[in-house]
Amino acid sequence: MQINSERLADIFVTLCEIDSPSRKEGRVCAYLKEFFATRTPGATLFEDNSNSVTGSDCGNLIVRFEGELDKEPVFLNAHMDTVAPGEGVKVQREGDIFKSHGETVLGGDDKSGIAILCETILSLQEKRTPYRPVEFIFTTCEEIGLLGAKNLESSLVQSSMGVALDSVGTDEIIIGAPAASRIFVEIQGVSAHAGLHPEDGVNAIQVASQCLIKLPLGRIDVESTANIGLIAGGTATNIIPDHVSLKGEIRSHCEKKLRRLTKNFHDIFQGVIDQCNAGFASRNLSADFLFQEENEYPAMKLTPQDQIVQLLLQASEAESRKLDLIVAGGGSDANIFNRYHGLTTVIVGTGMEKVHTTDERIRLADMVRQSNLVYSLLSF
Repeated sequence: MQINSERLADIFVTLCEIDSPSRKEGRVCAYLKEFFATRTPGATLFEDNSNSVTGSDCGNLIVRFEGELDKEPVFLNAHMDTVAPGEGVKVQREGDIFKSHGETVLGGDDKSGIAILCETILSLQEKRTPYRPVEFIFTTCEEIGLLGAKNLESSLVQSSMGVALDSVGTDEIIIGAPAASRIFVEIQGVSAHAGLHPEDGVNAIQVASQCLIKLPLGRIDVESTANIGLIAGGTATNIIPDHVSLKGEIRSHCEKKLRRLTKNFHDIFQGVIDQCNAGFASRNLSADFLFQEENEYPAMKLTPQDQIVQLLLQASEAESRKLDLIVAGGGSDANIFNRYHGLTTVIVGTGMEKVHTTDERIRLADMVRQSNLVYSLLSF
């Protein structure tokens, strides 16, 4: 057996129980520095200065192994941060399954990816298996906009192709992912006493609701989705609310379509505001809005012929496995590596389930399965 499954389990649990919410990844980074410095001969470590931009308490961590095989180098990526609630994690193990105690996420997104890389390099060195040159890239602030990847000092990376271990499932290679834009809308109405003089007010929440009815949300087409996920407004039940904010996102595998959908969102807000103001005119009242768009990440699209895809397929054949090539709906560091840094990157899963919830879980067998895949990728 290539992988020490119980050692992998111990590494995973240790990582999960180290708090690392976005911008507070420093303790995990310190753990990894000590881990590689003391347990993996030949490791060279670099921490970049991305934290000067991201606001994290550490930079991205790059760990390089020269390897013995005269083959093109690859990199492997996982992120160090977790979503909330992710502090005070206590891992519960039930046979082959790891989950949290129920009040926090488990942190398998993406501690499972980190643990897989730690165990794989230990196994390769322990068994004296020759392997190709490889770099591990551990990023910060992935969960809050891929900030670590966006500010990666890519000059520190020698590899030109790699794999991000950051998805569900175990039997796919993700070669396509959408572009995404965040949407921020502020609607301004007019406050008034809700009981004494409601006619003197413009209810910003009511205006927002009329906008929401007209917005295309959910699955728009096979390439595109949209969502409004946060709404906040109002101060008291007896005051006409004069302000409401909405936050959402639009995703599409076609960037031209993403721009069209974003413009359509703006035009819907504008049209509703104009219509409402026509009705308010007799009372000399009006509403207004501010619409802002932020490009979160670009689309990612590889082909079956890309070298890293072919290497993964060959590695899976060595493991007597068949991996499907798919297009997924989420963004990851891979989107940024491909577009911003010229690093050809695909995504594979680690077996994580129900991510970003307190019901998150993962099977040890799936982490072992993916560790064996990485082992083969590096050593065949």
